[in-house]
Amino acid sequence: MAVYTHLSADDLAALLAEYDLGALSACDPVAEGIENTNYVLTTAQGRFILTLFERRVAEADLPFFIGVMAHLAAHDFPAPKPIARRDGLFFSRAKDRPAVIVSFLDGVWPRQTTLQHCAAIGDTLARMHVALAEFEQTRANTLGPPGWEALLASRLDDAEKLRSGLGPTIARDIEAVRIAWPSGLPRGAIHADLFPDNALFAGDRLSGVIDFYFACTDFLAYDLAVCLNAWCFKNERTWSAERGRAMIAAYESVRPLSGDERNALPLLARGAALRFFATRLTDWSAQRPGALVKPKDPLEYADKLAFWRDANLPTSTQ
Repeated sequence: MAVYTHLSADDLAALLAEYDLGALSACDPVAEGIENTNYVLTTAQGRFILTLFERRVAEADLPFFIGVMAHLAAHDFPAPKPIARRDGLFFSRAKDRPAVIVSFLDGVWPRQTTLQHCAAIGDTLARMHVALAEFEQTRANTLGPPGWEALLASRLDDAEKLRSGLGPTIARDIEAVRIAWPSGLPRGAIHADLFPDNALFAGDRLSGVIDFYFACTDFLAYDLAVCLNAWCFKNERTWSAERGRAMIAAYESVRPLSGDERNALPLLARGAALRFFATRLTDWSAQRPGALVKPKDPLEYADKLAFWRDANLPTSTQ
């Protein structure tokens, strides 16, 4: 269960007094997720998502996240719409934690991904990038190369505990990716965490993209690389060239990639694998006995990293 902060009836009443959402009829905790506390609120005006930020989110970054969602919602993209308080602000506090309320999006996330899902994500990601082209706020990617290097620097021994030889291998990956990391690729606001549990589907139709709390300004093709890793491996470990081609083709039907972007995709995917290996290893290293939330498997991303280590061709031609 991923509810870290429990709210009493008095806590909820005090919070909702700041909004014009009508009487509360239900407050249901959301058990999924590992980063923040989420509740589904049902009020006289409908359903909403209340998020309390627990970690990895700096309060100073909240205006950027809110700005991204508000911009997308205003451009008919299926993102949550931030809900303003009576005083016009979008941020509150509950139990001494930053809190926001956004609109509820219908749909469920796919437990088993398919070729059709991959194509839908490619199309949706490109539409999101196009919609954000005029978005002016910026935020550095704190989990880019310097960020994942900082996380891994003191945890290579933990990597070695997971698998013999993994620590030195990761150290070599860090150096190789740092040296080869591109510059000059098209940049803009990106999601940076568009995993299956952050995409909602109603049947075969993508109905919503959620959890923009790692959004940042970075290479647009890096966002695509994150999705290739998250969606295009069968059984989490086996690369599917068919899925990769479908995702890239759908993306390019909306926003064609430059030659430099296409050629950089394997390296960007290798970097994205390092990023998620780093955060998963951090969570795995910090887990406590009896914890209710089980960390995600770091070795999944060690194996994806191994694939990209040897991938030499642009992804769409493999």
